[in-house]
Amino acid sequence: MDAATLTYDTLRFAEFEDFPETSEPVWILGRKYSVLTEKDEILADVASRLWFTYRKNFPAIGGTGPTSDTGWGCMLRCGQMIFAQALVCRHLGRDWRWAQRKRQPDSYCRVLQAFLDRKDSCYSIHQIAQMGVGEGKSIGQWYGPNTVAQVLKKLAVFDAWSALAVHVAMDNTVVMADVRRLCRSGLPCAGAEAFPADSERHCNGFPAGAEGGECTAPWRPLVLLIPLRLGLADVNAAYAGTLKHCFRMPQSLGVIGGKPNSAHYFIGYVGEELIYLDPHTTQPAVAAADRCPVPDESFHCQHPPGRMSITELDPSIAVGFFCKTEDDFNDWCQQVRKLSLMGGALPMFELVEQQPSHLACPDVLNLSLDSSDAERLERFFDSEDEDFEILSL
Repeated sequence: MDAATLTYDTLRFAEFEDFPETSEPVWILGRKYSVLTEKDEILADVASRLWFTYRKNFPAIGGTGPTSDTGWGCMLRCGQMIFAQALVCRHLGRDWRWAQRKRQPDSYCRVLQAFLDRKDSCYSIHQIAQMGVGEGKSIGQWYGPNTVAQVLKKLAVFDAWSALAVHVAMDNTVVMADVRRLCRSGLPCAGAEAFPADSERHCNGFPAGAEGGECTAPWRPLVLLIPLRLGLADVNAAYAGTLKHCFRMPQSLGVIGGKPNSAHYFIGYVGEELIYLDPHTTQPAVAAADRCPVPDESFHCQHPPGRMSITELDPSIAVGFFCKTEDDFNDWCQQVRKLSLMGGALPMFELVEQQPSHLACPDVLNLSLDSSDAERLERFFDSEDEDFEILSL
């Protein structure tokens, strides 16, 4: 059966390959486990990540558009997963664990509501698909990792509750001064009337002006997304060590990417295999709820996650990190510098203090997206999105 047409009922009874019995450590988003003695802890950690898959029978996108994202929405769902992990770290902490039939904090329900399949949820498939129109992507068209990162950055502006600073580092370069300037600036979540797709003055599925308001904290929690291309047709093996090291950092949000035409959310590795959550399962949409609890079992992967060899990875990816405090960011910078000094590992990106003079566009993130800006963005995205293009559904 084609993975893209699996249903949730089929999924529950399918056979899933368990973790190999190996002495090598298992790394999941900055946490180290032994599969020999901590298998339950590994599976609990995996099950606590929010798992977004294809859905069917949700309200039509744009009122008259698709009611299912089967066949085209897997990268959008992966974008939701990596961003949901940022919100979990922001509001619940990395050590939070989900369990069936266990009452969860109200903030968990609020995070989940932000991703429900309805037009007024901040990071819904509806909002991502419609915001993508401004990136030159029609509703129902495939996204590459770069495009979904840019769209999520724009949507985060309207999430006053989370008050995130989202930086998408272009040209394989992280400019520390730009990141610090962004994180020390105020939160611009004014004017829910500017919210895309008829938000009805909602932010995160909640009325604008609700808890959160304007944030003037000295450091806004940082979501750092780094779109990369690690080779031409295949991943250059010299990047494997650096990629694995990213999963060992405590700031890790994982990686979005996958095989051509098949996106996954990578959350760790064991040996030479990447560990991922797979969105290619079609489940019924969960009815929107404005109160807790939201029926949430289908949003958590309760079976062993998928694994694939690093050599099978498509070279177009986006790596994510979350730095709640400035100390977290400084620690991340120190780790990246140390990694660049290690022999045998090829750096995936460059870390610099100031904007290099050779970069023509100092901050592609702050473009107002008029017609000329859209053309400039198209040049950034086209080469990487090409490999993920679906010609027919």
